[in-house]
Amino acid sequence: MNKLDLSFYKGKTVLLTGHTGFKGSWLTKILLLAGAKVVGYSLKAPTVPALFDILGLEDKIISIEGDIRDFTKLKETFDKYQPEIVFHLAAQPIVLTSYEQPLYTFETNALGTANLLECCRLSKSVKSVLNVTTDKVYHNNELTNHGFKEDEPLDGDDPYSNSKSCSELITHSYKKSFFDAMKLPVSTARAGNVIGGGDFAPNRIIPDAVRAIMSNTPIVLRHPNSVRPYQHVLEPLLVYLMIVEKQAKDFKYAGYYNVGPDSTDCVTSGELIRTLASIYGEGLRYEIGDESGPHEANFLRLDCGKIKEVFSWEPRLDYKGALSLVSEWTKCYLKSNEEASQECEREIKLFFDL
Repeated sequence: MNKLDLSFYKGKTVLLTGHTGFKGSWLTKILLLAGAKVVGYSLKAPTVPALFDILGLEDKIISIEGDIRDFTKLKETFDKYQPEIVFHLAAQPIVLTSYEQPLYTFETNALGTANLLECCRLSKSVKSVLNVTTDKVYHNNELTNHGFKEDEPLDGDDPYSNSKSCSELITHSYKKSFFDAMKLPVSTARAGNVIGGGDFAPNRIIPDAVRAIMSNTPIVLRHPNSVRPYQHVLEPLLVYLMIVEKQAKDFKYAGYYNVGPDSTDCVTSGELIRTLASIYGEGLRYEIGDESGPHEANFLRLDCGKIKEVFSWEPRLDYKGALSLVSEWTKCYLKSNEEASQECEREIKLFFDL
């Protein structure tokens, strides 16, 4: 198996946009354990509570409060800290929010990507770049049992999905216009639905379940029959780290990659919550809500054959294993922030064989 070499990151300056978010906080913690110098560029943590605060990351990295739409401040950050590695996670990530704030979503997800890539183009220090998008970038006819491949048409319907399609196209343009000639490796990663401890975002199924547990109320399922490729947050983060490492060492690895679970772990929202309730074992209840409202894809599955072939990668957790970690983290969090932070580190060390 083509394993990740975390020692690659030791001593390197890594710029991470969106570091205060859910995935950004987990990635920041991993990079710190790997010995990297992390420079975070993001708005304030998007939720209260926030994993970024629970882990106490503010004082452990260079944390810059900045808007990805602000090119001048972003470039000043590149110029000052001279990053070698760039992970781009900053985004407006919620589908329902994109219906409420479409212009902001496009500005953040599309223009923000262009700003980031332009800073990389002008930088003399950057050696490897990853733009994290989503599995929702594809033109989705909702064909049962169809797994999207990387060479299929991009065209998300809702503003969030479409803005991420734009982000992919902007990256493609910069690669073909500039980065290939510069031999600067730049990839995109299209990840499936990510679950894990510390996600407090609105209108996401696992955070809604955790809030239901905390308030002793049932979780309301808007689309219980919707099929999604659920995976634990550490799965795609390992792949992100691997892509950036491998392409920095060999330009041929730069490309476009799906990152998702095996097809057996693409389950309905209803099955996901029933399984979590069984694992958690302390009265998590659910009820079916009103399914009217803005459109969301009913069926979504990725074909991850490319990343498996190129990197000899296989998922380490099935969805039940992922839910077991969610359950354990939640129980720790309900005891104290300290125990939740310790659980994050335990899960990372176990998952990455540290």
